Amino acid sequence: MCVSQRRGRSSPGLHLILLPLLLPLSFLSSNAPLAQGAIDIPPNYKVQNMLQPPVLMETPESYTAFSLEDVYLPCEASGIPTPTFRWVKDGEEFGAERPAHGTLRAEDEEPLSSYRGSYRCYASNALGTAVTQSVQVTVEAQPVLLKQQRVHKRAHEGESIILSCNPPKSSTPPHIHWMDKKMVHIKQSDRVMVGLDGNLYFSNLLKSDSRDDYICNAQYSAARTVLPHTAVRLTVSASNDVGHARKPHLFRPIGSHTSVLALKQQSVTLECIPKGQPTPKVEWTKKDGSLEETGGRVEAHGRWLHFNSVAQGDDGEYECRAFNDHGSTAHSFSLTVEASPFWVKEPQNLLYSPGETVRLECQAEGIPTPRLTWRLNGELLTEVDEDPRRSVSSGVLILRDVEFADTAVYQCEATNKHGSILLNTYLYVVELPPQILSSDGVVYRVTEGGDVVLHCESFGSPRPHVTWEGEERPPLLSDPRIALLTNGSITMSGVSHEDDGEYTCSIKHTNISISAHLKVYNHTVMRTGPQHVRALRGTSALLDCDFHKDRELLQYQIVWRKDAQKLQESSPDDKYTFFENGTLKVSDIQSDDSVSYSCEVFTDLDQVKASGSITVVARPDPPRDLSLSDVSDHSVTLSWTPGHSHNSPITEFLVEVREEQHSEEGGWSWVRIRRVPGDFDHVELSLDPYCTFRFRVIAVNDIGHSDPSRPSEHRSTPPSVPAMNPAGVRSESTNPKTLVITWEEMDRRRHNGQGFQYKVLWRRAGGTDVRWNHADVLAPPFLVNDTGTYEPFEIKVQAVNSLGEGPAPDSEVGHSGEEEPEEAPSGVSTSVVNSTVRVQWNEAQNVRGFLLGYKIYVQRTGPRAGRVGRSLRRQEREGRAERARERDPQRRPEEVVALVNSTTTWREITGLQLYSHYKLSITAFNSRGEGPRSPPHHFSTPEGAPGPPASMRFESPSEKSLILYWTPPEETNGVLLGYIVQYQQEVESKDSLWKMETIRDPGVTHSELDHLDPSSHYIFKVIARTAAGDGPPIRLRAATLLEGVPPSHISIVSSNTSLNLSWVPGERHRNHGFVIRYLRKSPGCEWMDTEMVNSTQGFYSLTGLQPGSNYHLMIKHGNDTQWENMTWTIGPVPSVMPGGFAAQGWLIGLISAILLLVLILLIICLMKRSKGGKYAVKDKEDKEVESEARPMKDETFGEYSDADEKRSGSEASLNESKLGSDDSLAEYGDSVDIQFNEDGSFIGQYSNRGPVPHGNESSGPASPVNAAPPPPTAPSMTSVLNRPI
Repeated sequence: MCVSQRRGRSSPGLHLILLPLLLPLSFLSSNAPLAQGAIDIPPNYKVQNMLQPPVLMETPESYTAFSLEDVYLPCEASGIPTPTFRWVKDGEEFGAERPAHGTLRAEDEEPLSSYRGSYRCYASNALGTAVTQSVQVTVEAQPVLLKQQRVHKRAHEGESIILSCNPPKSSTPPHIHWMDKKMVHIKQSDRVMVGLDGNLYFSNLLKSDSRDDYICNAQYSAARTVLPHTAVRLTVSASNDVGHARKPHLFRPIGSHTSVLALKQQSVTLECIPKGQPTPKVEWTKKDGSLEETGGRVEAHGRWLHFNSVAQGDDGEYECRAFNDHGSTAHSFSLTVEASPFWVKEPQNLLYSPGETVRLECQAEGIPTPRLTWRLNGELLTEVDEDPRRSVSSGVLILRDVEFADTAVYQCEATNKHGSILLNTYLYVVELPPQILSSDGVVYRVTEGGDVVLHCESFGSPRPHVTWEGEERPPLLSDPRIALLTNGSITMSGVSHEDDGEYTCSIKHTNISISAHLKVYNHTVMRTGPQHVRALRGTSALLDCDFHKDRELLQYQIVWRKDAQKLQESSPDDKYTFFENGTLKVSDIQSDDSVSYSCEVFTDLDQVKASGSITVVARPDPPRDLSLSDVSDHSVTLSWTPGHSHNSPITEFLVEVREEQHSEEGGWSWVRIRRVPGDFDHVELSLDPYCTFRFRVIAVNDIGHSDPSRPSEHRSTPPSVPAMNPAGVRSESTNPKTLVITWEEMDRRRHNGQGFQYKVLWRRAGGTDVRWNHADVLAPPFLVNDTGTYEPFEIKVQAVNSLGEGPAPDSEVGHSGEEEPEEAPSGVSTSVVNSTVRVQWNEAQNVRGFLLGYKIYVQRTGPRAGRVGRSLRRQEREGRAERARERDPQRRPEEVVALVNSTTTWREITGLQLYSHYKLSITAFNSRGEGPRSPPHHFSTPEGAPGPPASMRFESPSEKSLILYWTPPEETNGVLLGYIVQYQQEVESKDSLWKMETIRDPGVTHSELDHLDPSSHYIFKVIARTAAGDGPPIRLRAATLLEGVPPSHISIVSSNTSLNLSWVPGERHRNHGFVIRYLRKSPGCEWMDTEMVNSTQGFYSLTGLQPGSNYHLMIKHGNDTQWENMTWTIGPVPSVMPGGFAAQGWLIGLISAILLLVLILLIICLMKRSKGGKYAVKDKEDKEVESEARPMKDETFGEYSDADEKRSGSEASLNESKLGSDDSLAEYGDSVDIQFNEDGSFIGQYSNRGPVPHGNESSGPASPVNAAPPPPTAPSMTSVLNRPI
């Protein structure tokens, strides 16, 4: 039947009415490259209501139907408008046309046999018709077993047998399962197995094979049926021929050759089932190739060669060989592989613009080669009207100058004897209005010299024509750097800053246009890239990456690569560290780090790369293959092979030797004997006689030394006379009248033979006897007696062995032993300048040895005598103290020893104490010791300026006055003449004048200053004076104290029977006494006052209160109320029990008796204390202090007056009494610290007191010493202001 195809121009509006489904079509074809002339609708092209040709989504397949339920032929397709479906059976229309869905199912009233046949489905809409491949529906009855007789087979042990299984035939062959009556599979092995035909084969029988339930089960998967056959009974009887062997034969296949035809990519199995006794083995081979190179795998205990997906390369000749100990048999197979048709190239579903040429190419392969036919909308192309624009050749269909009416679905079908395949492809001719798809006003950024694409992607059918213009620029396409792309965009290469600006893209003959802005930046430049670094193994290396980028390019990334592999930063242990400036740190460098490294800098627009490397250098490997050649008695040539240099050339080799004949193995040591240039691999060595040597070599490069090489073989040399004499011949005489000759023992390697000894020679130097005395010894030293004291001798030592004497030795001069110097140096004189003394003396005589030097002993004997003002009693005390120190070694002044290690006869000694008496003496010494001391020589140091006063504090009796107290200097360096007191007011300008007061009485250690400004701080200085000048000052920053007032802000913490009151004392306020009034808010209670409270305490506990009571507290200052508050104690209000326990008379009497007894005991204690407790520790102190010191202690006690006792009532007066007097005990030798209680008794023992740091003593509070410290409070103003500066 011929079908005419309508030609003509359909309305473009028809294609735009139903557009959207064309977009999925373009997506389907976008994965493959488009055919020439085809168009692809971009995803962002705005189109609506577009038609879509039918596209099959579900297609039927051939199958066998056993019931009406099995009849199911799916046929579904997409398209716009929705396709309609029709079926063709055996070339004729089958059923009515089906809208929307085309799946075919059986109808109940139709017989199953009516559905047997060949089917094809057609899906059509306004744009064409899609067709399915022809499928075959086979109709069969459900498989049923016919009635069977019970089978009982008998055989002898060792025979072969087949249990047959003949299931009903079917177009879908069943799967056979041999099982027992318990539905357990019969166990298969190389002796028992199920063949491809379903029979059960026994290669040889065993007695254990006897059973009555061999059941064959046929499973028909397509029919969903399992048919069990009647059980077969097998009886195996014993036979006398069990041991008789039989060579193999094949159950199947029969004959010697079988031809097998297989289709490509299908499975095929070659089978060989043997019989014989014992059970034969089977091996498979490929006669025309290697079995391993095929897809065949041996299965089923070697009985099958199975190809899961047979390929063309599996075609060929195969052979199976069954064998046992008694013979073999073989069978060959010819496997021929053919193929049903398969697609090599498939045409695409594509869109075309009118006027384009369409090329549909369809290629298929198969064995044999398939035949290709074309259809148009389901009709054979040969049955459609001819069109001169259409041509078909070798599977290629070409249609020229297409129109909208050419839209259709084409089918390409490939067929050979094994089947056919069919493919639907639509050709869709569309007309679409032009659009610019790129965004308007886009800013394109590029770096100078780079390339950029200005996008103006356009789309339409037919394809629109795009033009570009630039502001105030010549035509763009005339610039050779600019090229127009097919989608309307332009590329611009080698961009410069002159290209910066706005560009316009428009579609010709329309008003559609967009603008693009081009921004040109400076390109990124690598200023310093990674260098070629040499680094030691195990160390770290830094690689630079310094670059410059355009300042407007904010985002950038630095990527480091090692041998093109990107590096990731590790935790700070670690291998790679990236610094903010781009530098890379590589830690713990090893050999695998010796590669190239690159730094890449990426900005938003460009990238730059620089490369460097790390060369890991290390110590060289040790030399190897040491050998000895050119061997003679006393020389040898040592050769070696250098080891790996590890990227640092070997500069030299170090040759070491070890002598092993003259020492024990534990005492062997290597000695370096030669340096050899790095380009040499051998050296000639001279050898000592009578030794056994081994050699080793160490390589050296710039990094360090290699490990030593393995030692060479041994080399022994013959003996000879000594070649040298011992060195270091000298005298080491220590005892008088004895000459001790000694020398350095020669190494045993220098003995050069056996019987080695030393020949010692000596004679008196300058004597008349020129003959040499001599003796032979084995080792030093050698003693000569009766030589006199420190007499000169000529001495020499010669080496001798059993072969003769060594060379003639040179003589040396030595001396016999020394004695101590006999005389002291004379002519001692001194000259003193400040604290330095220059000592001179005459050279020592009669030293009786070699003079090594002098010792000067210097000792301070005491201070110089005071002036007229010093009391006679004090001078006597100083004299007694000096004599006591001389008698007591522990209290004797320390001697200073100055050592003069030469024959110099003068020396300067510095650091002496000023205004002191000294004595010195000098001794000479040699190696035996010191001679006698010279007579004592006395000298004195001059008076000097004193040190600073030891401490300073202050008191403030009023708001405008202040009293300074200080203690004399620790180091007076002379006689104190008085003090200078200076003070300065602190002002912002820091240029206020200093005021000064001079105190000419050294006994005065305080100064009262009036008319001070209460609102300012002052800087105070006190300077001590002697006749030699003024000493350094002690400084103190302080201010006067203001008038104290009671506190006005008090915090209260309540408890059951007390109220704890706390406040912050004023920082500069003096202490102010006040009382706290309190009243319990209860009938009959009256106001009560506390004892006097100090304002500097900062804390007071009001006790004896009632729990759970309300109290009114008040502090008055004159007639004014300074503070008041109402508060409660914690706890329940106490209640009075009438006639209670406390009202009993006997209790009152008992308490009165106890109080009377306690009072009597207190009176007795007070009386006993008044009798002898005033100096309770005096006896103890008399025992601890020696008799020489007691007069001083008694004298001090004698000076302790009543006035002093009154002054000791406060801490301030006690300090003044102890430190302000010239007659202090501290002046006698070691410093003594004596403390007194208020009753005059000792508080502590004598104790050594170190120097007080200048200016570090703080003032105590102005109030008397409290009996008990108050709770913690803020520091008082006195302690704050009394800090030295």
